Amino acid sequence: MGAFLVLAVNYGARYCFGVFLKPMAEDYGWSRSVISLGASLNMLVYSLGAVVMGRLVDRTAPRWIITTGALIAALSFVLTAFVKTPLAFYLVYGLMCGTGTAGMGVVVANSSVGKWFVRKRGTALGITTMGIGFGTIVLTPAAGYIVEHFGWRVGFLFLGAVVFIVGVTLSQILLGKKSPEDHGLAPDGGTTSTPPLSCEAPAVDERPSFSAVLKDSRFRVLAMGFGAGVMVMMSVFIHQVAFAVDRGIDRVAAASSLGATAMSGLAGQFFFGWLSDRLRDPKYAASLGMGIMALGMVFLIRAEDVLDLYLYALVFGFGYGSLAPMMPILLADRFGRQVMGTVYGYVTLFIGGGGAVGPILAGIFYDRLGSYDIVWLGDAAVLLAAGILLLNLRRTEEGPRGERRSAAPGP
Repeated sequence: MGAFLVLAVNYGARYCFGVFLKPMAEDYGWSRSVISLGASLNMLVYSLGAVVMGRLVDRTAPRWIITTGALIAALSFVLTAFVKTPLAFYLVYGLMCGTGTAGMGVVVANSSVGKWFVRKRGTALGITTMGIGFGTIVLTPAAGYIVEHFGWRVGFLFLGAVVFIVGVTLSQILLGKKSPEDHGLAPDGGTTSTPPLSCEAPAVDERPSFSAVLKDSRFRVLAMGFGAGVMVMMSVFIHQVAFAVDRGIDRVAAASSLGATAMSGLAGQFFFGWLSDRLRDPKYAASLGMGIMALGMVFLIRAEDVLDLYLYALVFGFGYGSLAPMMPILLADRFGRQVMGTVYGYVTLFIGGGGAVGPILAGIFYDRLGSYDIVWLGDAAVLLAAGILLLNLRRTEEGPRGERRSAAPGP
């Protein structure tokens, strides 16, 4: 529950940034690419911070990691309400918010939860990551209403207050242990005397080095596939509301489409987590999710009114729901739960790079072409390619002498 709600306030606050894009551009006279760069920097810094957080969460309880991240993120949202120049915006929202939200992100929350389960890991992570959708459903319409009636500055103050209250309180009360062994338990509620499950990758004593992991073809496939998926996701989330308003759709209704995306994502997060526990290899669930997202982009290209927009949101959102649970599920399946945080942090560096490229690239294309059509078409193609790539993900990796290994590579 603690991880669920922390993810809710973190991603709910970040993913409603699209609500602020057009009013900030109108207020300051900044282009959409200038403002999108702030979101891209936020994602880039978030991904760099995730590497550090991943190693920390394998060594310590998530309580103080999340508390520190919540304090920094809350302050950054408050300060964003008072920025006057693009540079100040980049420093506060890009650098500061990206750093804080890394401490509250999926690397910390999902790695912590993933260490408690083996048999039901997919279902557990599916439920946990539903917090992302839940937070977006609640915070996006709320932010849209506040921006519409009180201005975008008040909207950022509201987000700062929510992140502070929820993030700090829950991390201190509910997230004090790093693994079931700290309670004298084993994963899935067993005892420490329970023999390890055969489906669990062998544990390793050392945290794998970045260079060793990078040589593993499984890591490269995961990094490229999910990096592409997050690139599309961020380009859509940052520009979706502005696109809808450009089409003559009411601002609150347009903002609510993000909530509809998240609501459908809730179902997708649970479904893909549940499905991965029932398939011979969870990579098939991940590939299916990419394909459904691509179909959603086709609906977005053709969207002309509110009904079209919500049809897109339901389809794309269901597929998008696969991203958050499938990444840790595949990492734990391929590399083992004990080093899950470390490897998750490494892969998030590449995923965050994709997420950083998405918003600014979409903004540049819009500024030059005056339309998002080419952006949405390109996003659909990228998602199809990512889905095909994930189908080639091997379960084991060949060692230097041809031996097969399934655990994480040593340092």
